Amino acid sequence: MNSHFLGVCLGVEVRQTPAELLMSPGDKVQLVCSHEKNDYTFMQWYQQPPGERALKRIGHLNFGSKEYEEPFKKHFKMSGDLSGDKAKNASLFIDTLKAEEHSAVYFCAASYAH
Repeated sequence: MNSHFLGVCLGVEVRQTPAELLMSPGDKVQLVCSHEKNDYTFMQWYQQPPGERALKRIGHLNFGSKEYEEPFKKHFKMSGDLSGDKAKNASLFIDTLKAEEHSAVYFCAASYAH
């Protein structure tokens, strides 16, 4: 699997690690997204499969609540601490990597809670 990861947030630097990742089918993957904007407690994750322009929304975290889009519920999990007056961190996990299904560019985005 060849994946690239980018962070998006207007006016705030969003760090996403690792920047690039090569994995094998069946591996477990963890992507981390973080930023320093205390009031940006809403973090979303997106997937952009090879050759596609559109982003597919995986889901979002808002403080402790999580919401997943149906196609991603089975293999993807999100966690993170977006509370308090501190840096925000969130992770996206892929439980069992599937080469074709999960090879993509992944994005995280942060904003005020809706």
